[in-house]
Amino acid sequence: MNVEGLGSLLHQCSKIKASRRGMCLHALAITSGMHSDTIISNHVLNMYAKCGNISLARRVFDGMPERSLVSYSAMISGCSQAGDHGMALGLFSQMGFAPNEYVYASAISSCASLEALLQGQQIHAHSLKSGYAPVSFVANSLISLYMKLGLCDDAELVYDCVTEPNTVTYNTLIAGFVENHQTRKGFEVFKLMHEQGLLPDRFTFVVLSGIPLESKNLQKGMAYHCLATKLQLDSCAFVGNLIMTMYSKFNLFDSVERAFRVIEDKDSISWNTLMTASNQCLDYKKSLRIFKQLKVECTVLLDDFSYTSVITACAELASLHQGKQIHAHLIRTKLSWDVGVGNALINLYAKCGSLEYACRVFWRMLSWNLVSWNTMIAVYGNHGLGEKALEIFEQMLAMGVRPDSVTFVGLLIACNHAGLVDKGLAYFNIMIEQYGVSPDLEHFSCLIDMLGRSGRLYEAEELISEYDFGHDPVISGSLLAACRLHGNVDIAERLAKRLLKLQPLSTSPYVLLSNLYASGRAWGDVAEARKLLKVSGLKKEPGHSLIEANGTLRKFTMGNFSHAQEDEMKDLLRNLDWAMGDSYSCQTNIFVS
Repeated sequence: MNVEGLGSLLHQCSKIKASRRGMCLHALAITSGMHSDTIISNHVLNMYAKCGNISLARRVFDGMPERSLVSYSAMISGCSQAGDHGMALGLFSQMGFAPNEYVYASAISSCASLEALLQGQQIHAHSLKSGYAPVSFVANSLISLYMKLGLCDDAELVYDCVTEPNTVTYNTLIAGFVENHQTRKGFEVFKLMHEQGLLPDRFTFVVLSGIPLESKNLQKGMAYHCLATKLQLDSCAFVGNLIMTMYSKFNLFDSVERAFRVIEDKDSISWNTLMTASNQCLDYKKSLRIFKQLKVECTVLLDDFSYTSVITACAELASLHQGKQIHAHLIRTKLSWDVGVGNALINLYAKCGSLEYACRVFWRMLSWNLVSWNTMIAVYGNHGLGEKALEIFEQMLAMGVRPDSVTFVGLLIACNHAGLVDKGLAYFNIMIEQYGVSPDLEHFSCLIDMLGRSGRLYEAEELISEYDFGHDPVISGSLLAACRLHGNVDIAERLAKRLLKLQPLSTSPYVLLSNLYASGRAWGDVAEARKLLKVSGLKKEPGHSLIEANGTLRKFTMGNFSHAQEDEMKDLLRNLDWAMGDSYSCQTNIFVS
């Protein structure tokens, strides 16, 4: 085999990233003595670099008796692509040759990854002197560098100097403006690209998809969808998935489903996006049906995101039966899974009241993140095990995990349910003073509810007047419910008046006030509150319950007797009523005798 033949084979290995075959050819080059040839060495070096084996590429590079511009170009490009940006810049500074456009582009990309503005500007100046700066290949890297560092004006100046801007140039500009929250400019660049006669490609739609989401403009999103359809890109999974994501953000599930059906080769992202959209639109049953369909069709492999989405749906439906089935399927088919799946399982078992299973899943997880700890704190808190929740918090701190806003919501709920009022107040103060977490509506709501339940109503009312959150109807309603619990008419009347101003279309203030008066046997005030509710024309929304029977969820609404098995249920209730009455009669007779 001659040099040309071996070089051609090594080049093919570089293109398809066939590392093992490339190593065999490298061995052949050594045994045949051709490895000393600079061209062959460059091919070997490039092959290792393209396959991501930078250590072997560097060994070949260091062992070369003579290096050319191609040697440096392959090595710098390989280091940059493999993420070894320090080595890439080090080699650039050692070059004894004038760089070409490929070397400049790779070095600038490394500066962008390291956010090394000064070095990037120096290489920019070097490229200007050598005349390579206006070349699109170099200019695109410079635009990306400046956009990543938030220097949009500098990126625009680079664009103005480009001799022949291409699709990549415009895509980089649009992406930069979107990332820097300048969506209007991003849209202007897209229009300019269209005016220049350049057709958008699938990567253009990737960056464009951020504009309607950033600006919350559905009309723009639909316009992009129309353009994708016109260019026949909507059937490509890469673009179709983005269209689905865009519609899901606006909770338009029918549009998400239509976009899904158009995609020809659906991948796991397509199915996962469809399940996520179902969950976002609160159609959890649909999410379960999609998961079952995916299992039956077996077109793509289920991944961790698929399991997380369907387990979330089971948790929201409180469907322990189906959740356990999916957990069992997960155990059978996967040796390990992502921490997100574990967190979803903990949440599922906790919401279904199975504390033992939730704890078992947590302690068997290979690793935990902040969400895992927060979930467990919430699990113990919601089950009234406040002390356990506080123990988990201390363990979390011992592991070096810094708490966030959600952590303190869980702690306040735990203290509230366990009656640990002073500890709850202490955590509220620690949150602000020690961890710098600003209290939001949820924290404040938990705090007021905790003080209200413990009977510290005047303290709660004082806090409401101190914070801006005090005017929120949820907080006022929470304290009003506490006033009913403790029979404090004085504060309740003030809160009811405030609530009626904040929520004139809500029945809650009337109902709570009426119940408060009734508990104090103030029947005249009860009649007045009921009269005000009747005059307002508002109707209390009836409550409902969800019950799972044989894997099927059934909804029972108060006052609604329209059910397929109504007669059977009435017969059963009569039998139970008779049995209970008979049992009570027997117990009474025994007691009397």
